[in-house]
Amino acid sequence: MSRTDQVVDGIKSMLLDGRLSPGDRLPIEKDLAIDLGVSRGSLREGLRALATLGIVDSRQGDGTYITSLDPGLLLAPLSFVVDLQGDDDASSFHGVRRVLETEAAGLAALRMDATMLARARGALDEAARLLAADEIDHDLLLETDIAFHRVIATSSGNPVLGALIETLASRTVRARLWRGLTQEGVEHRTHSEHETILAALVAGDPERARLRMANHLLEVEDFVSTHPDLPAP
Repeated sequence: MSRTDQVVDGIKSMLLDGRLSPGDRLPIEKDLAIDLGVSRGSLREGLRALATLGIVDSRQGDGTYITSLDPGLLLAPLSFVVDLQGDDDASSFHGVRRVLETEAAGLAALRMDATMLARARGALDEAARLLAADEIDHDLLLETDIAFHRVIATSSGNPVLGALIETLASRTVRARLWRGLTQEGVEHRTHSEHETILAALVAGDPERARLRMANHLLEVEDFVSTHPDLPAP
């Protein structure tokens, strides 16, 4: 085991056994190095690795702290791995997105409060305004699409599920935008599908929400499978 791994494993153990908790300030460098059995140089390398993973946050002049350990923060590095995958895997990523967002919609139907429903409604109202324009702003329209799906993921009440969906977002945006640019009427159809999803959410019907989300996302998934050579963003 390298010294860096020793530091990472040591901090992990301290978190697991309760010696450290989210928001805690780490002991001073000299004491922590002794506790972990490494040099101060190795300790710094290990803490840099932990910072990359979202475990610690070094504050100039104030020390190093354990982060919130929020799932979204800890899963963020996964987006780097996702982005490095080749276009041959695009359909697979969309398939995973469909599975995750379908479940998120079902959970959200049971848990969405008036505030979150209003946010979803606002995203669709903005989309309707953009679609009514003489010239559609496709980038802004995509932003309303992302906002709508994000509200649902957040409302699932499962922060890990929401974080995984967010991580996959970068791999699906290009296909969603290109589909809107190349398929006539698809943006209006997408808006109609969003409206049916929202109706199921408002009704608090999880099965209908799952079904409508799955059907909606299959449209994009089918597009990706038949367009393997999507242009670069």
